[in-house]
Amino acid sequence: MTPEADKQEEIMKVKINGKSHVKPSKKLGRRECRLVTFDLPYIALHYNQKLLVYKGNEYEDMVGKLKDGLGAVLEDFYQLAGKLAKDEDWVFSVEYDDDTEGVEVVEANAEWINVEDLDAEVGASTLKELIPYNGILNSEGLHRPLLSVQLTKLKDGLAMGLAFNHAILDGTSTWHFMSSWAQICSGLPSVTVMPFLDRTKVRNTKVKLHHPPPDQDPQNASSNGTADAEHVDPPLRERVFKFSESAIDKIKSKVNSDPPPDGSKPFSTFQSLAVHMWRHVTQARQLKPEDYTVFTVFANCRQRVDPPMPESYFGNLIQAIFTVTSAGLLTMNPPEFGASMIQKAIEMHDAKAIEERNKQFERSPKIFRFKDAGVNCVSVGSSPRFPVYEVDFGWGKPETVRSGINNKFDGMVYLYRGKSGGRSIDAEISLEAGAMERLEKDEEFVLEVK
Repeated sequence: MTPEADKQEEIMKVKINGKSHVKPSKKLGRRECRLVTFDLPYIALHYNQKLLVYKGNEYEDMVGKLKDGLGAVLEDFYQLAGKLAKDEDWVFSVEYDDDTEGVEVVEANAEWINVEDLDAEVGASTLKELIPYNGILNSEGLHRPLLSVQLTKLKDGLAMGLAFNHAILDGTSTWHFMSSWAQICSGLPSVTVMPFLDRTKVRNTKVKLHHPPPDQDPQNASSNGTADAEHVDPPLRERVFKFSESAIDKIKSKVNSDPPPDGSKPFSTFQSLAVHMWRHVTQARQLKPEDYTVFTVFANCRQRVDPPMPESYFGNLIQAIFTVTSAGLLTMNPPEFGASMIQKAIEMHDAKAIEERNKQFERSPKIFRFKDAGVNCVSVGSSPRFPVYEVDFGWGKPETVRSGINNKFDGMVYLYRGKSGGRSIDAEISLEAGAMERLEKDEEFVLEVK
């Protein structure tokens, strides 16, 4: 067995020591807020998982501080301490009352693992025992906590695994909560930016959302035995590609070297990196020139809706934006061809387009499935704008930030601000194993990230 395999075997032996629940520190009474059109498509996806790894040798003190801070921050972010509910018409809401269990906190031990063992390039499957709620659907929030936190004692630190119910919040809200929790733990008397909790201010349409139970959900078919026995998805591999500031500048300069003649504005850092990944992943997949390929990005709509919502809006306020072309056109044209398509699709997704998307969903509600991201897709979630390496609870910034195994599929990409800061970006990419092997050997791609 290789050293890497030995290490993975060790990680699989994480010992659960106990489980407790944390509620808001003071009684709040009964609160209820209906889920809105922006929330509902994610009911049948899995809980959104994150992992933050910290150095430190005072595990008990760290856990105590985290629990105390969690109780305090939940006074303002109380929806995370609630449960999902649905009425007789299948209208979903998030409810909280003082008798609700609250946030689940699991304490675990893996003292034979060093912080450095959890290097950012380790596959998410290796890390899964450090993060709760693997394979759990958001619809299970009817019966489970909406946030579960696993605090695992390492040899020289703490691994904080989190599972957030994606039906009640997106990435912007996730990191707003995490930053606020860290502020409280670091000694601030209150949250500096209060969450905007009234979802009906952005959409006030009641939507009846019938969805199949988990054992009838096609998304789960491959894991519960109901799938076609002849169809087996190829194994996925995950890797984090670290783009330094100089690599990002080089990619952006190359894409902007021949500006479009129509006077379009320069391509952004995101658009430049996006087309770089889209082109090289498409090549690694060895698609035929006539095969379609789709680029999907989940865009923050807080400033796109009319009227605009504050960045502190708590909930889901994202929509998927799709760009499609043939593999031949994408890879045989210069990178500005694909970048221009991505730029135009993002610019066109204005308040009018968002309104039409919402009306379409309300006429015929459709929960989101992985396959809806598009054929031969590269689908980007998370954002390098999120302050993931600034989440300091009082013992330093995280050494590693990762996502878990949930909501991973061929072509899924999570972008994080690089640990080195500045303009650096980490791209966590999941691909079919053969395509990943070819991507790693693609000198034009890998050269950029050295």
